[in-house]
Amino acid sequence: MSKKSTRVDVACRALRQAIIEQALPPGTKLPEDELGARFGMSRTLVRAALAHLQSEGLVDAPARRTATTAKPTLEEAKEVFEVRRTLEREVVRLVVERWRPEFGAELEGHVREEEAARKAGEARVSIRLAGEFHTRLGEMSGNGLLRRYLGEVVSRCSLILALYGRPHSADCAVNEHREIVAALRGRNADAAIAVMDRHLGSVEDRALLDQGRGSQFDLGAVLSRYAEAADAGKPSKVTRLPRRKARAAK
Repeated sequence: MSKKSTRVDVACRALRQAIIEQALPPGTKLPEDELGARFGMSRTLVRAALAHLQSEGLVDAPARRTATTAKPTLEEAKEVFEVRRTLEREVVRLVVERWRPEFGAELEGHVREEEAARKAGEARVSIRLAGEFHTRLGEMSGNGLLRRYLGEVVSRCSLILALYGRPHSADCAVNEHREIVAALRGRNADAAIAVMDRHLGSVEDRALLDQGRGSQFDLGAVLSRYAEAADAGKPSKVTRLPRRKARAAK
Protein backbone atom coordinates (compact mmCIF):
# COMPACT_ATOMS: atom_id res chain seq x y z
CA MET A 1 0.00 0.00 0.00
CA SER A 2 1.35 3.45 -0.87
CA LYS A 3 2.11 6.11 1.72
CA LYS A 4 -0.51 8.32 0.12
CA SER A 5 -3.33 5.79 0.52
CA THR A 6 -2.17 4.93 4.05
CA ARG A 7 -2.34 8.53 5.25
CA VAL A 8 -5.72 9.13 3.65
CA ASP A 9 -7.07 5.86 5.06
CA VAL A 10 -5.88 6.72 8.57
CA ALA A 11 -7.46 10.17 8.40
CA CYS A 12 -10.74 8.77 7.09
CA ARG A 13 -10.81 6.08 9.77
CA ALA A 14 -10.12 8.55 12.58
CA LEU A 15 -12.62 11.17 11.41
CA ARG A 16 -15.28 8.56 10.70
CA GLN A 17 -14.96 7.11 14.19
CA ALA A 18 -14.97 10.54 15.82
CA ILE A 19 -18.19 11.38 13.97
CA ILE A 20 -19.82 8.02 14.73
CA GLU A 21 -18.91 8.27 18.42
CA GLN A 22 -20.34 11.82 18.39
CA ALA A 23 -17.05 13.40 19.45
CA LEU A 24 -17.35 15.74 16.45
CA PRO A 25 -20.89 17.19 16.47
CA PRO A 26 -22.79 17.93 13.25
CA GLY A 27 -21.69 21.25 11.77
CA THR A 28 -18.16 21.12 13.26
CA LYS A 29 -15.68 22.97 11.04
CA LEU A 30 -12.80 20.85 9.75
CA PRO A 31 -10.04 23.27 8.66
CA GLU A 32 -7.65 21.75 6.15
CA ASP A 33 -4.56 23.14 7.85
CA GLU A 34 -5.47 21.69 11.24
CA LEU A 35 -6.36 18.31 9.76
CA GLY A 36 -3.12 18.32 7.83
CA ALA A 37 -1.11 19.09 10.95
CA ARG A 38 -2.82 16.38 13.03
CA PHE A 39 -2.52 13.66 10.38
CA GLY A 40 0.79 14.69 8.82
CA MET A 41 -0.80 15.27 5.42
CA SER A 42 -0.69 17.84 2.65
CA ARG A 43 -3.80 19.85 1.78
CA THR A 44 -4.22 17.66 -1.30
CA LEU A 45 -4.42 14.52 0.81
CA VAL A 46 -6.70 16.21 3.34
CA ARG A 47 -9.08 17.10 0.52
CA ALA A 48 -9.01 13.50 -0.70
CA ALA A 49 -9.99 12.27 2.78
CA LEU A 50 -12.76 14.84 3.09
CA ALA A 51 -14.08 13.96 -0.38
CA HIS A 52 -14.27 10.30 0.64
CA LEU A 53 -16.17 11.11 3.81
CA GLN A 54 -18.44 13.41 1.83
CA SER A 55 -19.32 10.46 -0.44
CA GLU A 56 -20.40 8.60 2.71
CA GLY A 57 -22.63 11.48 3.77
CA LEU A 58 -20.58 12.28 6.87
CA VAL A 59 -18.95 15.52 5.73
CA ASP A 60 -20.05 18.59 3.77
CA ALA A 61 -17.15 19.93 1.70
CA PRO A 62 -18.37 22.72 -0.60
CA ALA A 63 -15.87 24.28 -3.01
CA ARG A 64 -13.84 27.18 -1.60
CA ARG A 65 -15.39 26.82 1.86
CA THR A 66 -14.26 25.09 5.04
CA ALA A 67 -15.56 21.54 5.28
CA THR A 68 -17.84 20.61 8.18
CA THR A 69 -19.29 17.45 9.61
CA ALA A 70 -22.61 16.94 7.86
CA LYS A 71 -25.78 18.38 9.34
CA PRO A 72 -28.74 16.63 7.70
CA THR A 73 -32.22 18.12 7.82
CA LEU A 74 -35.04 16.22 9.49
CA GLU A 75 -36.44 15.34 6.07
CA GLU A 76 -33.08 13.93 4.97
CA ALA A 77 -32.83 12.05 8.26
CA LYS A 78 -36.21 10.41 7.70
CA GLU A 79 -35.11 9.33 4.22
CA VAL A 80 -31.99 7.74 5.68
CA PHE A 81 -34.07 5.68 8.09
CA GLU A 82 -36.40 4.60 5.27
CA VAL A 83 -33.42 3.27 3.34
CA ARG A 84 -31.94 1.67 6.44
CA ARG A 85 -35.12 -0.30 7.16
CA THR A 86 -35.11 -1.70 3.63
CA LEU A 87 -31.45 -2.70 3.80
CA GLU A 88 -31.71 -4.25 7.26
CA ARG A 89 -34.70 -6.38 6.26
CA GLU A 90 -32.71 -7.89 3.41
CA VAL A 91 -29.69 -8.39 5.66
CA VAL A 92 -31.83 -10.28 8.17
CA ARG A 93 -33.31 -12.46 5.41
CA LEU A 94 -29.86 -13.37 4.08
CA VAL A 95 -28.41 -13.99 7.55
CA VAL A 96 -31.26 -16.38 8.36
CA GLU A 97 -30.61 -18.25 5.09
CA ARG A 98 -26.87 -18.53 5.86
CA TRP A 99 -27.20 -19.02 9.61
CA ARG A 100 -24.47 -20.98 11.36
CA PRO A 101 -24.00 -21.55 15.11
CA GLU A 102 -20.84 -19.43 15.10
CA PHE A 103 -22.93 -16.44 14.00
CA GLY A 104 -24.86 -16.63 17.24
CA ALA A 105 -21.68 -16.90 19.31
CA GLU A 106 -20.13 -13.90 17.55
CA LEU A 107 -23.22 -11.73 17.97
CA GLU A 108 -23.67 -12.70 21.60
CA GLY A 109 -20.03 -11.85 22.25
CA HIS A 110 -20.60 -8.44 20.69
CA VAL A 111 -23.67 -7.83 22.85
CA ARG A 112 -21.58 -8.69 25.92
CA GLU A 113 -19.11 -5.99 24.83
CA GLU A 114 -22.00 -3.53 24.61
CA GLU A 115 -23.12 -4.55 28.09
CA ALA A 116 -19.61 -4.12 29.48
CA ALA A 117 -19.35 -0.63 27.95
CA ARG A 118 -22.73 0.28 29.43
CA LYS A 119 -21.75 -0.88 32.90
CA ALA A 120 -18.43 0.98 32.68
CA GLY A 121 -20.23 4.17 31.69
CA GLU A 122 -18.29 4.35 28.40
CA ALA A 123 -20.98 6.15 26.43
CA ARG A 124 -18.96 6.79 23.28
CA VAL A 125 -17.73 3.21 23.07
CA SER A 126 -21.30 2.04 23.60
CA ILE A 127 -22.50 4.25 20.74
CA ARG A 128 -19.88 2.79 18.38
CA LEU A 129 -20.59 -0.80 19.42
CA ALA A 130 -24.32 -0.30 18.89
CA GLY A 131 -23.69 0.59 15.25
CA GLU A 132 -21.10 -2.17 14.79
CA PHE A 133 -23.71 -4.77 15.81
CA HIS A 134 -25.57 -3.94 12.60
CA THR A 135 -22.48 -3.81 10.41
CA ARG A 136 -21.55 -7.28 11.70
CA LEU A 137 -24.92 -8.52 10.53
CA GLY A 138 -24.14 -6.95 7.17
CA GLU A 139 -20.90 -8.96 7.00
CA MET A 140 -22.80 -12.15 7.83
CA SER A 141 -25.19 -11.56 4.93
CA GLY A 142 -22.47 -12.62 2.49
CA ASN A 143 -23.28 -9.72 0.16
CA GLY A 144 -20.37 -7.29 -0.06
CA LEU A 145 -22.31 -4.48 -1.73
CA LEU A 146 -25.14 -4.72 0.78
CA ARG A 147 -22.60 -4.68 3.61
CA ARG A 148 -21.02 -1.51 2.20
CA TYR A 149 -24.31 0.33 1.77
CA LEU A 150 -25.53 -0.69 5.22
CA GLY A 151 -22.27 0.47 6.80
CA GLU A 152 -22.65 3.91 5.22
CA VAL A 153 -26.28 4.22 6.28
CA VAL A 154 -25.52 3.15 9.87
CA SER A 155 -22.80 5.83 10.00
CA ARG A 156 -25.25 8.45 8.76
CA CYS A 157 -27.70 7.37 11.44
CA SER A 158 -25.02 7.99 14.07
CA LEU A 159 -24.70 11.53 12.76
CA ILE A 160 -28.47 11.97 12.90
CA LEU A 161 -28.56 10.68 16.47
CA ALA A 162 -25.86 13.18 17.41
CA LEU A 163 -27.92 16.01 15.95
CA TYR A 164 -31.46 15.15 17.00
CA GLY A 165 -31.41 12.23 19.42
CA ARG A 166 -32.26 11.88 23.07
CA PRO A 167 -29.45 11.35 25.58
CA HIS A 168 -27.71 8.00 25.10
CA SER A 169 -29.74 4.94 26.12
CA ALA A 170 -27.39 1.95 26.11
CA ASP A 171 -29.92 -0.22 27.97
CA CYS A 172 -32.33 0.01 25.04
CA ALA A 173 -29.69 -0.92 22.47
CA VAL A 174 -28.39 -3.92 24.45
CA ASN A 175 -31.83 -5.37 25.17
CA GLU A 176 -33.07 -4.87 21.62
CA HIS A 177 -29.95 -6.45 20.16
CA ARG A 178 -30.42 -9.49 22.40
CA GLU A 179 -33.94 -9.85 21.01
CA ILE A 180 -32.60 -9.72 17.44
CA VAL A 181 -30.05 -12.47 18.16
CA ALA A 182 -32.76 -14.66 19.68
CA ALA A 183 -35.00 -14.13 16.65
CA LEU A 184 -32.18 -14.99 14.24
CA ARG A 185 -31.48 -18.20 16.16
CA GLY A 186 -35.11 -19.16 15.55
CA ARG A 187 -34.37 -19.22 11.77
CA ASN A 188 -37.76 -17.63 11.01
CA ALA A 189 -37.07 -14.78 8.59
CA ASP A 190 -40.47 -13.10 8.96
CA ALA A 191 -40.26 -13.13 12.75
CA ALA A 192 -36.67 -11.87 12.74
CA ILE A 193 -37.54 -9.07 10.31
CA ALA A 194 -40.44 -8.06 12.57
CA VAL A 195 -38.07 -7.82 15.55
CA MET A 196 -35.61 -5.77 13.50
CA ASP A 197 -38.39 -3.44 12.34
CA ARG A 198 -39.44 -2.84 15.96
CA HIS A 199 -35.84 -2.12 16.92
CA LEU A 200 -35.30 0.34 14.07
CA GLY A 201 -38.63 1.98 14.87
CA SER A 202 -37.38 2.54 18.41
CA VAL A 203 -34.08 3.91 17.11
CA GLU A 204 -35.90 6.32 14.82
CA ASP A 205 -38.18 7.44 17.64
CA ARG A 206 -35.13 8.15 19.81
CA ALA A 207 -33.36 9.91 16.97
CA LEU A 208 -35.74 12.21 15.15
CA LEU A 209 -36.35 14.86 17.76
CA ASP A 210 -35.80 18.41 16.59
CA GLN A 211 -33.44 19.49 19.35
CA GLY A 212 -30.02 20.28 17.92
CA ARG A 213 -27.27 21.13 20.36
CA GLY A 214 -24.55 23.68 20.74
CA SER A 215 -21.28 22.23 21.99
CA GLN A 216 -17.90 23.62 22.92
CA PHE A 217 -14.85 21.43 22.74
CA ASP A 218 -11.22 21.38 21.65
CA LEU A 219 -11.08 20.21 18.03
CA GLY A 220 -7.35 19.66 18.21
CA ALA A 221 -7.64 17.43 21.27
CA VAL A 222 -10.35 15.31 19.62
CA LEU A 223 -8.33 14.94 16.41
CA SER A 224 -5.18 14.00 18.30
CA ARG A 225 -6.86 11.22 20.25
CA TYR A 226 -8.65 9.73 17.26
CA ALA A 227 -5.63 10.14 14.95
CA GLU A 228 -3.43 8.23 17.39
CA ALA A 229 -5.95 5.40 17.71
CA ALA A 230 -6.54 5.18 13.96
CA ASP A 231 -2.81 5.16 13.22
CA ALA A 232 -2.45 2.23 15.60
CA GLY A 233 -5.41 0.49 13.94
CA LYS A 234 -7.39 0.38 17.18
CA PRO A 235 -10.77 1.86 18.19
CA SER A 236 -10.58 4.98 20.29
CA LYS A 237 -11.23 4.54 24.00
CA VAL A 238 -12.21 8.17 24.50
CA THR A 239 -15.32 8.19 26.64
CA ARG A 240 -15.83 11.75 27.80
CA LEU A 241 -15.30 15.27 26.55
CA PRO A 242 -16.12 18.43 28.53
CA ARG A 243 -19.49 20.13 28.14
CA ARG A 244 -20.91 17.44 25.85
CA LYS A 245 -23.65 14.88 26.20
CA ALA A 246 -23.72 11.65 24.23
CA ARG A 247 -26.85 10.90 22.24
CA ALA A 248 -29.06 7.90 21.72
CA ALA A 249 -27.67 4.52 20.70
CA LYS A 250 -28.73 2.70 17.56
